Amino acid sequence: MRYFPIFLDTTDLTCLVVGGGEVAARKVELLLKTSADITVVAPWVCDTVQRFAKEEKIQLIVRPYIESDLSNKQMVFVATDNSELNAQIHVQARTQKILVNVVDNTPLCQFITPSIVDRSPIIIAISSGGVAPVLLRYLRQKIESVIPQKISLLGQFSEKFRDSVKKRFKSVTERRYFWEDVLDGDIAESVLQGNEQVAEKKFLEKLNAPDASKTVGEVYLVGAGPGDPDLLTFRALRLMQKADVVVYDRLVSQEILELVRRDAEKIYVGKARSKHTVPQNEINQLLAEKALAGNRVVRLKGGDPFIFGRGGEELETLIEHDVSFQVVPGITAASGAASYAGIPLTHRDHAKSVVFATGHLQDNSINLNWQGLAQPDQTIVFYMGLTGLTIICQQLVKHGLAPTTPIAMVQSATTPEQKVVTGTLEDIQQKAEAAAIKPPALIIVGSVVSLHEKLNWFNQENRFIPD
Repeated sequence: MRYFPIFLDTTDLTCLVVGGGEVAARKVELLLKTSADITVVAPWVCDTVQRFAKEEKIQLIVRPYIESDLSNKQMVFVATDNSELNAQIHVQARTQKILVNVVDNTPLCQFITPSIVDRSPIIIAISSGGVAPVLLRYLRQKIESVIPQKISLLGQFSEKFRDSVKKRFKSVTERRYFWEDVLDGDIAESVLQGNEQVAEKKFLEKLNAPDASKTVGEVYLVGAGPGDPDLLTFRALRLMQKADVVVYDRLVSQEILELVRRDAEKIYVGKARSKHTVPQNEINQLLAEKALAGNRVVRLKGGDPFIFGRGGEELETLIEHDVSFQVVPGITAASGAASYAGIPLTHRDHAKSVVFATGHLQDNSINLNWQGLAQPDQTIVFYMGLTGLTIICQQLVKHGLAPTTPIAMVQSATTPEQKVVTGTLEDIQQKAEAAAIKPPALIIVGSVVSLHEKLNWFNQENRFIPD
């Protein structure tokens, strides 16, 4: 981040606005929503600024700017049409350690004003760093449409009882659990409907209940999808935001991790090819231990937790320890990779069935029902098959598939780094080596691969290598 997002306490903030036109007036209007002490200096001012002065909302000095106007100021907005003067004030302000913003000149802005959704005391601020103002307005409209106007009532209600909750619960985790239950339930609904007396009664009953401080841990087994954060489910995102602990693997992207609650404990247990960072039995025990300590634990897995994700093994351990859990399905790698590569896994003219198999190499062999896999009119998807590609091709041909059977390899599916290589069972190894295919990569075998070039909607530069 070039600009660090921060909310300033304006109780004793002294602010100078240089300029008196409509642009300056918009900055003054924004500042008037705060408690800042505002001074405007300009040789002339528009009607809006003049009105603010008559209403004694600002101090107005009608003359050209001089450097001494910066005295005792903590922030300055520069909004004149004189570029040389603007640059001069910028230098003077920076020299005196005063926060400075030169309107519509991002390089001369030590800070920028975000687009604001005001539901005081709830304030939402978003910024593009000054590079995409139209996109910013678009996003603000989206946010305005989904944030209730009466959310301010909920903010005021929370403020009213904040100290009472702090006295009742000693730990931050206990307080957060309590507030989440309040905000997810009928108390919040009563507040939003204007029934504050009803809400207060229910709130105090809940606050003073004998078991109010009891924290019960739980594990959420969450599928993170094939890589693109936009493919997360709404439920997955909500639970990621509630988690105290997140246990994640190698296939979970940094972009997805950015969506996790910032103060959550993040534990990496990823497994690289032929190398297990943390043994699976230790991961199972870790989930149970963290939950039994009263934490909400998200086990975040690439793809779907029940398709080659060993989710079932983890749940069996949780059951042994009497730990509650939920499972949130994700888009499995096969579905994501095939969809983004333009390869339908089934098609009336090509495949009437689809089979998922593991291509994991053990003792230089892959123990699978090759006769069952090598069937006509069937699509085969191999997970973790990169190191065993030679064996996969040999065995499929040996058990009946033609050497010219189409095959595709999809690397980093659904992400900007996606790469697709297509070929046949007899030449895919050379093509994969030439394209430097690396994990994570998925293998798709069958006639449906021939549709890739026609249906490849995600085809962008460096993402498609034709056969």
